[in-house]
Amino acid sequence: MLAKRIIPCLDIKDGRTVKGVNFVDLRDAGDPVELGAIYSQKGADELVFLDITATHEKRKTLSALARQIAAHLNIPFTIGGGIGSVADAEILLESGADKVSINSAAVRNPALIEDLAKRFGSQFVVVAIDARQVADEWIVHVSGGRKATDKKLFSWAKECADRGAGEILFTSMDNDGTKAGFANAATAHLSDTLPIPIIASGGAGTMEHFYDVFTEGKADAGLAASIFHFKEIEIVDLKRYLKDKGVAVRV
Repeated sequence: MLAKRIIPCLDIKDGRTVKGVNFVDLRDAGDPVELGAIYSQKGADELVFLDITATHEKRKTLSALARQIAAHLNIPFTIGGGIGSVADAEILLESGADKVSINSAAVRNPALIEDLAKRFGSQFVVVAIDARQVADEWIVHVSGGRKATDKKLFSWAKECADRGAGEILFTSMDNDGTKAGFANAATAHLSDTLPIPIIASGGAGTMEHFYDVFTEGKADAGLAASIFHFKEIEIVDLKRYLKDKGVAVRV
């Protein structure tokens, strides 16, 4: 059995780690490089760094940040935000990133997923999908959650997998920052219907929520931000809890 992964996510705005509720009301959570180094030491399996305003503000994620992160980490990390081409991704890979995350650019140009997978391999390509429920449908949003699209979560996720995505990072915008638990039913549907790993994001508030998303939600990884940033849950304690509950984790 593959070990379930615990992944702190660092949302970056203006060079600082921030965290909000339902994608708004952001507050400062610290320096992303320093936080990443701490998580690396404390047992995180991977890290995700997302420049949450890069696409909205038409900026590129700075390769300098990737270089700084790589110099301070000994675990894999994904970086995303403003990646719109193979050339953008190549700069980040050369700067030390293990994977890139694409979101808005993939919706605008789905062929980018294939281009990245062919150039670097599927394991390098994470497609992030932000979705919220609208009239009982999971609707995909882009530009940091600001714009609704005509895409539906499950069909879009399947298309991403078919085009060569190595993982899906699914964030429930309805659950994000609420600490009320992950969107387990939607996550389980993705896990049941797709042949690639699913990273669940949005709603973590307790250790039980991670147990639920790994069992009920069938997720391959659980991603969270504020509970780690503000030391509400320590990763070592979370992994010990999950192991005691019979969940396979790296300790």
